[in-house]
Amino acid sequence: MDDLTPTLPEALSRRRFLQVAAGAAGMTAALAEAAAAPDLMPPLWQPTSERRLRIGVVGGGFGLSFHWHEHPNCVVEAVSDLIPDRCKALQQRYGCAKAYPSLEELVKDPKVEAVAIFTGAPDYARHVLLCLEHGKHVISAVPACLTLEEAAAMKAKKEQTGLTYMMAETSYYRPHTILARRLFRDGAFGEMVYCEAEYYHPWQPGSAERHNLAFRNGERTWRYGLPPMLYPTHSTAFLVGVTGERLTRVSCVGHRPAGDDMYGAEANVYKNPFDAGMGMFLTAAGHPFRCNVSWNIHAHGERAQWFGSKGALYSDGSGGQPTSIQVVGKNTGGLPDFMTALPPALRVDSGHGGSHPFLTHEFVMALVQERAPAIDLYEALAYTVPGIVAHQSCFKDGEQLPIPSFDRA
Repeated sequence: MDDLTPTLPEALSRRRFLQVAAGAAGMTAALAEAAAAPDLMPPLWQPTSERRLRIGVVGGGFGLSFHWHEHPNCVVEAVSDLIPDRCKALQQRYGCAKAYPSLEELVKDPKVEAVAIFTGAPDYARHVLLCLEHGKHVISAVPACLTLEEAAAMKAKKEQTGLTYMMAETSYYRPHTILARRLFRDGAFGEMVYCEAEYYHPWQPGSAERHNLAFRNGERTWRYGLPPMLYPTHSTAFLVGVTGERLTRVSCVGHRPAGDDMYGAEANVYKNPFDAGMGMFLTAAGHPFRCNVSWNIHAHGERAQWFGSKGALYSDGSGGQPTSIQVVGKNTGGLPDFMTALPPALRVDSGHGGSHPFLTHEFVMALVQERAPAIDLYEALAYTVPGIVAHQSCFKDGEQLPIPSFDRA
């Protein structure tokens, strides 16, 4: 597990947390005390090893936004992208002289120990399998895969090789999620009765963002017509990444836009008619979980709300909702600065709620410390597979369907 999610020290008992919330004179005082309470702070980063992981980075789009070259235990050994300009951008970003024209060539390099895959979602499973077949540990962007067959193949190959896989799910390391994980493990929520999560990334027809996402040099990209529920992990991580519960059943309703040439049975390679999916899931413990993904509504961003029998946590959102920690009827807000758990060079603002440095650090340290990463293959599939089944439910008018497990046997 990553060093931000262990059971909290005894000093942060539920009683202590309630004292912080309930004992403040007012909202301002409660906010200041909760945000500054040392009990909520992660442990200060300390160097533990001089080993340097040699990594290859593939994909000069999203792959430019990570911090491999700034981690004290990592060096970028090689980079690759099929597009020469993007490959050069990777070299400049990571100060790397060695470049390969393709992933197929990079994985043959004996000096590369691990590969960071930031290509395109339909290729992740194939590229991950290729890396594992060549003896490389691997981290990929989300989702882990797009089909149940790919999920089964990834599980089989990981267990056959014993190599490490991690999924770079950004919602896992958003500050609200880190705090929710700590509070849950300390019992501050009580029973986690219900959670709701959403990922809204509007691509309105005619918008520049829609065009830039769906097309490159006049050609359709993999995002053209992408089924929302095949990209579920920014939402599912808010629950599964906090409680560890597995989603076992889902009923999902898809929205079919009228007069949109991006969606329809013949319009895209996915044969997908939906620009939004609104799913109602059940966990193995019988807890309900509402999960939405949409490309075409007036909202933006990733957010969640966690409701327990004794406490609740609300993350802020594009509608103006503030962060709120609610315990015993008292409202507090504000978040601890979790950056102190990172090496100093990685304590920088980044995309997706500041999560990129944390993902960088977790993958590197998992390999340096020879342990499983927080979002290993089993966790990654627990975030990804429910969306695959939810998409199937959309075609069945929201029929409730079982979700298969890809956990260890």
